[in-house]
Amino acid sequence: MNMTNDTWKLGGHTFTSRFILGSGKYSLELIQAAVEQAGAQIVTMALRRANEGGLANILDYIPKNVTILPNTSGARNAGEAVRIARLSREVCGSDFVKIEIMRDTKYLLPDNYETAKAAEILAKEGFVVMPYMYPDLNAARDMADAGAACIMPLGAPIGSNKGLCTREFIQILIDEIDLPIIVDAGIGRPSQACEAMEMGAAAVMANTAIATAGDVPAMALAFRKAVEAGRAAYLSGLGRVMEKGASASSPLTGFLQD
Repeated sequence: MNMTNDTWKLGGHTFTSRFILGSGKYSLELIQAAVEQAGAQIVTMALRRANEGGLANILDYIPKNVTILPNTSGARNAGEAVRIARLSREVCGSDFVKIEIMRDTKYLLPDNYETAKAAEILAKEGFVVMPYMYPDLNAARDMADAGAACIMPLGAPIGSNKGLCTREFIQILIDEIDLPIIVDAGIGRPSQACEAMEMGAAAVMANTAIATAGDVPAMALAFRKAVEAGRAAYLSGLGRVMEKGASASSPLTGFLQD
């Protein structure tokens, strides 16, 4: 299997890496090492991090060949998300936007209704719209109809590192939505990223799991390998699962005969 030919597309852009790195929790000194070790070709960025008031700028730490994915972090409704997206395009020069709209401050769950509204407005303005959403089939269909380039369902509450709590609902989206499904939020371990890829996800995004690790570059590399392994397993076709009984790995015919 030649994995170098296993590409995927977003908004007319072709990518070979299926790991997206969230940068919200990194120090600027670690972001470049994390990007390089993860092999990420897409890195998210909140507008507020583009210039934090000092001499350093996060854009200076992200390699030039990496696609910047601004997000609308902090938006509470579609109108605020649209304004943040427009500002981000001016600052970053990127047509990509990850829509994040959260009215809930306790659980930080995305507002699917407002997200679909923002997706329709921004898609008409030429953005490559990547909506972060709670995995609901009807909402995902609305976002796809609105012009979204992909769907980004959460695996668990953002920053929780709990893994694929919404696994069954994500699988429904993978099976039913004819867009790349990118599992976003809640992935806490490389093994969970691997599982998401085995399910047929187009890509996985992680932030907290790497940023809070004891060795950030090493964990970034672990996620890279896990995503690649999961994708290879999915393409190979996973073996069957038996609901009952067992099956010998080697034929028993003639076993212990004279």
